[in-house]
Amino acid sequence: MGIYALVFFTGDRKPTPELGIDLQGGTRVTLTARTPTGQPPTQESLQQARQIIEQRVNGLGVSGSEVTIDGQNLVITVPGQNGEQAKRLGQTAELNFRKVQQAVPVSALPQSPGKTQGQGSTSGSGGSGSAGSGSGPAGTTPQSSSNGTAAAQQPPPDDPDSRAAAIEQAKKTRQSTNPQVQAQALQALNCSAPDPLRGNADPQKPLVTCNQEGTEKYVLSPVFLEGQQVETASAVPPNQQYPGWTVNLQFKGQGAQKWADFTSANVGKRVAFVLDTQVVSAPQVQSAQLGGRTTISGNFTQESATNLANTLKYGSLPLAFDQSTAETVSPTLGIASMEAALLAGGLGLILVAVYCLAYYRVLGLLTILSLVLSGAVVYGVLVLFGRWIGFTLDLPGMAGFIIAIGITADSFIVLFERLKDEIREGRTFRSAVPRSWARARRTILSADAVSFLAAAVLYILAVGQVKGFAFTLGMSTVLDLIVVFLVTHPLVVLASKNKFLSKPGVSGLGAVQRMGERARAARKRSPKQGPSATTPKEA
Repeated sequence: MGIYALVFFTGDRKPTPELGIDLQGGTRVTLTARTPTGQPPTQESLQQARQIIEQRVNGLGVSGSEVTIDGQNLVITVPGQNGEQAKRLGQTAELNFRKVQQAVPVSALPQSPGKTQGQGSTSGSGGSGSAGSGSGPAGTTPQSSSNGTAAAQQPPPDDPDSRAAAIEQAKKTRQSTNPQVQAQALQALNCSAPDPLRGNADPQKPLVTCNQEGTEKYVLSPVFLEGQQVETASAVPPNQQYPGWTVNLQFKGQGAQKWADFTSANVGKRVAFVLDTQVVSAPQVQSAQLGGRTTISGNFTQESATNLANTLKYGSLPLAFDQSTAETVSPTLGIASMEAALLAGGLGLILVAVYCLAYYRVLGLLTILSLVLSGAVVYGVLVLFGRWIGFTLDLPGMAGFIIAIGITADSFIVLFERLKDEIREGRTFRSAVPRSWARARRTILSADAVSFLAAAVLYILAVGQVKGFAFTLGMSTVLDLIVVFLVTHPLVVLASKNKFLSKPGVSGLGAVQRMGERARAARKRSPKQGPSATTPKEA
């Protein structure tokens, strides 16, 4: 009752479990890691990237998602309608702060055909920037830039040698310290072309790049403040100070000092917030900022501001990733598999019920009632876990529940067979129940402990959907103990005290009760023998 009170009176969703991608459909995104040298990434860096992306998933509030390592790829699986969020989870999101040496609108520069070593433009609503201490605006917004959610770009050539050569050539031109080379690179830069420097730029050198909308080009100084110095980032709704959504950044102690020093020495100059070599915003510093805070403002939506804040808050990825595939998974096959799994589980439950009724009669009826109650408890717990911890039910999880039917039935059979053993030794149904429960209880606890330990080990060591199987198996094992201790045993005690249910023809214990009567008679004829002695004929 308590579980279903929580199901119906808490939360604002329907009383149904959350379904995984194989049952409700969703999006699967494959990210291919790339390094500047073209060599395969290390497992350590892949594991670190997987953990960061998992943190990003949690920060975006996407439940039921998985991030797994497949060779040198990361596979992100997101159920439901969160596909667009999944496609943005793999962006490198390396935020750096650079001083603007030169800024020129793209329309003011002639393009040089054939020279396309540049930054890819992205789609999205425009966003302008301002830097501040939190008490008031600290900058103007002389340009329009993107909202900070970088779209996927085409990678450099797939051949490792060609990729390495493109990166090296881009560094020689776009990161040159020679002003003449910088001017040539600025003119030749194509803001709509793939950027080989994405994730590979040298922070100790200048950078020629574009903003995310591709409307302005910049020559930037070396990085004076790294994104790792950002302590936290948060999306802030419109207020009197800023009419639109903004992103507030709070710097750490050392970063706050660097920011204060820079703004004090560069009043009237522009500073660029560079995300993955693209300028998110380049505001003008109007006054020294001593509070360790800054604000990125502009034409953000709630979603774009939240995405940028979460991406910055959870850190940079140790690798650069290209989105190699992004596919929508249809739930059609999953629904057919779910129907087959439900059919198999239903048939298995019916067969168990028929066997128990034929072999145990009233005790079999108690078994069926316990199984039904166990299923109801499991369903309620699934609904609550879906709300509280984001648990989603998938096909492997359903397989775990089907197996749990057998585990639960085994617990009942252990109890009933112990009960028969006691009755065979000459005890009545009523007196045999407490002794049989004392013996069966140890066996049930031992068996369920082994099952739970196996499920726990499998959950720790497994990846992907196998974790769902292990989780449901372990949860069913725990619920089995609850049902046996709090439901089945009390029902058997009540049945043993009821005159009608205790009748041999009703209880299904007639044969063993006759054997018990013969055992009692044998003990009366042979008082020196132990309580379990039988005659050779009876044996």
